Parts: sequence; C-alpha cells; structure tokens
Amino acid sequence: MPAQVFTAFASQAKVNEETIEGLQSIEYRHVKNRYDVGAVGSDERIAVYFGMKIVAGKLRVASANPTLDKLLAENTEFSVSATLKHGDTTRNVTFDSCYMDEKEFAMSTEAHGETVYSFTARRVREE
Repeated sequence: MPAQVFTAFASQAKVNEETIEGLQSIEYRHVKNRYDVGAVGSDERIAVYFGMKIVAGKLRVASANPTLDKLLAENTEFSVSATLKHGDTTRNVTFDSCYMDEKEFAMSTEAHGETVYSFTARRVREE
C-alpha cells in the first residue's frame, strides 16, 4: 500500500465548524497508558494491561485567533475537525470533547507572530 502524503496547502481544520484562519500546523499524539505485569521470581513480563487513553493536540496559528482565545478563557468544550488532502486522497480527523489547556506566543526578528494553542480531547477518530 503506498504512503499517504497530505499537504497543508490543500488541507483545512475547523473548530466547531469554523475554519481556523492562519493555521500553520496541527499536531497531535495519541498515547495509551500501558502497565507491565512481571512474574514473581523472574525478570520477564507475563502480561500487559492498558489504562487510560490520552489525546493531546496543538494548533499553531499565525499571530492569534480570537475564537481559540475565547475557548481558553471560558473553559468551553469544543470539537476540532481536520480534512487532510493530497490530490484525490482525503482523510478526516475529528477530535471530540476538547478543552483548551494552554497558549504560547512567540515572535522572532523578521517574522510574524505565532500562537500555539494546546488542547486535550476525549478521543480522536481517523476516517
């Protein structure tokens, strides 16, 4: 199966159905807590059990975004949906029950400002 290569130019992301203007990047990680069970009297693992799933994401925006600022200030639940595209290939990524965690701003010489909004979600669905 060939690799799916998506381009930022053709892709878009929305927060509560509102397109995020100035979006520079979207990043996320999906981590499962895993616990190893060791055998008594041995250094070998005999079982594994899984705990909570954590979904964390970041939206990097040119300058700032008033909608995302408001979600952070008001602790409001929201959803994020991204449509990743390249040619005829499309993948939809949806983050459910999100809450904004933090905001970072940076501006360097001869460049525009960028704000990174970090959020967590109940789940991520990739279709």
